[in-house]
This record gives sequence, structure tokens and C-alpha cells, in this order.
Amino acid sequence: MDKEIRFNRPVILGNEIEYIKESILEGQISGNGKFTKKCHSYFEDKYGFKKCLLTTSCTDALEMAAILCEIKPGDEVIAPSYTFVSTVNAFILRGAKIVFCDSRSDHPCIDEGKIKELITTKTKAIVVVHYAGVACDMDEVMDIANENKLFVIEDAAQAIDSYYTGRDGIKKPLGSIGQLAAFSFHETKNIISGEGGMLVVNDERFEKRAEIIWEKGTNRSAFFKGEVDKYGWVDIGSSFLPSEIIAAFLYAQLENLEQIQNKRKVIWNRYYEGLKSLDEQGKLRLANIPEFSSNNAHMFYVVCKSFKERDSLLSFLKKNQISAVFHYLSLHKSAYHLAGNPLVDLPYSDHHSECLIRLPFYYELRENEIDFIISKIEEFYEC
Repeated sequence: MDKEIRFNRPVILGNEIEYIKESILEGQISGNGKFTKKCHSYFEDKYGFKKCLLTTSCTDALEMAAILCEIKPGDEVIAPSYTFVSTVNAFILRGAKIVFCDSRSDHPCIDEGKIKELITTKTKAIVVVHYAGVACDMDEVMDIANENKLFVIEDAAQAIDSYYTGRDGIKKPLGSIGQLAAFSFHETKNIISGEGGMLVVNDERFEKRAEIIWEKGTNRSAFFKGEVDKYGWVDIGSSFLPSEIIAAFLYAQLENLEQIQNKRKVIWNRYYEGLKSLDEQGKLRLANIPEFSSNNAHMFYVVCKSFKERDSLLSFLKKNQISAVFHYLSLHKSAYHLAGNPLVDLPYSDHHSECLIRLPFYYELRENEIDFIISKIEEFYEC
């Protein structure tokens, strides 16, 4: 390669700049305007989400979820250790204790079979992360939650346009199954707005309060709907809603969702076919997509056999101008968590922290670049 293959490159395909210009010329660039409403309608109509609220980040959406679930000091929240810190920070900010669960042996998602043993009388919620847009076994998660009267929050940051097929044979969009869900539109995601996120409310009990929290704790939304004659401070909240500039960019991306998804799946499949023989030889492991999950081609990763091998492969790729990266560090081993909690043994979370590599993945990644990356990985394992 003549130049470095970047890990990520944001894509602009359609009316992003035009819609931003339109929002500026119309004189409203603060939140909850025309493009915000268009985005809400898009998600509610396409995926059947009951209520959507754009946020400035997925982190904000998770913080709203924690408020809606009335998480308070002394409550416990079960979450995977192999995730980004925002997944748990949202609940720690409300005073919760995080009880970390291990990953599956065959996938970085939470090990559904280990959730039940972590439940105590203090448990209030289960947070699942659909890693790489691949579904957790949501029937099992919801059965456990319903049996113990717990909330389920789906961290669907990476899971736009991905689906779960349950025991009933019905295909359900990720983000539509738990009481609440959070999505990300960070520039590394399939559909982007630079920064940005969305709270999905699937339980009607939370719909009105979600709007109040979203609007800084006021009933401003109800006022503009004509439901009250004036608005004021009625609850806690914050400035969670994004500007119209972010929403305008996002809506232009949504207009090209199908095109973006189709291209990303082509890239994912080319990687998979090119590296499949190394998986079959036992030299590395490719992503496992369970039968109950679709694949939204959010990322392509490989899992090495050891930390030493992972670092050697990363160094080798870097020398060949390929920007591959490792991903999350197990949160149960973080300095912050260990300052107030004992160390627990979560071997599969640690295995993915030490051995997983994400390969360059973005819409404009060319076939010859993918083939070059594949050839260099093959070369590494031939040494």
C-alpha cells in the first residue's frame, strides 16, 4: 500500500450538507425541530419502536435509562465486563453497584447462562450489550428478568438494523425487546452524526417521563403539544437533546441506510471468506454469529490465541501500514472498580480483552485494501 489503511473513515453519501444548510436557513438549529422529528418517525415506523428520543450521545441515552428505572444508591445492576465504560457509568452516577458478568466463551456478549446466579434482593436491572451488532439471547434474558421483576436495558450502540429471532420464530429489531434501549451514532458506527445517540422507550409507563427528562425536567413537550397551558420544572432532567444540525446530518444518513448496510455486508463477507481458512486451521478465531442473530456488519474482528500473539499481530500490521486496534479492557479489572470492589474471575471477558483485534472497516474501504489486509494476516501466520 502507498499509504496507511485507516481504521475508520466517516462517509457522506447524500444530503448531509444540504440538510444542515436547510436547518440553518430555516432559523432553527436548537433541538427538537423538523429533522429531529423526521428521525424519530423514521425509527418508530421502520422498527416499530414505541417512542424514540434523539440524544447527544449513547451515553446520554443510557443516563436517561438509569433515571427512568429510578436507580438509586444500594441498587445493583448486572452488566457485562467486556464493554465501554458508558454502559455502566450511567448507573454508577445514580449510585448503583455494578455486578459484572462474564462474556460467552464463543462471543464477547454477556453469558446469559451466568446472569441468574448474580441476582440478589438488591438487583434492579440487567444491561445487555449487543456486541458488534450481534444479539444476546434475549428470550433467556427476558425470562430471567420477568421472573425476578427486573428492568432490561439494551445497550444497542453497535446494533442498528440488526435483529433477534426468538423461540416464537418472530424476527425482532435489536433495541425493541427490553423496556429501554440506547443507540449510538458516533462516527465509528454504521449510521453516523459525528456524535449522537438515541433512547428507545418500549414500555409505555416511561413515555411521558422520558420526554420530561429529555427536556431538562420540564413539561415543555407537553406544552407544545397543547396538553398544558404553560410549562415548568416538574422532574429531574438534563439537556439531553441534540441540535438540529446533528439531526439533519443523521436524517441524511438514514435515507441511505440500505445502501450503507449492503456495502458493509459485502466488506464483512470478503473479510470472512478470505480469513476463513485460518479459522478452520485453528490459527485464529472469527466472529461467531448465533442462529438467533442477524449480522449488521458493524465491525470485523479476529480473536488470537494469546495476548502475546495479539500484540505481535498488531505490530506486524502497523509495520505494513494497516491501522488495526484492540478493543475494550475488562471493566472489572479497572482501577476505578477495584478501588471499592474485590477482583472477580471473568476469564472470557479477559480473553477477549487480551486477544481480540478489530480490522479496518468503513464504507469506502476498497477491495484491494481488504485483500491486502487478508494477505498480511496470512503472511503473519505463515512465519
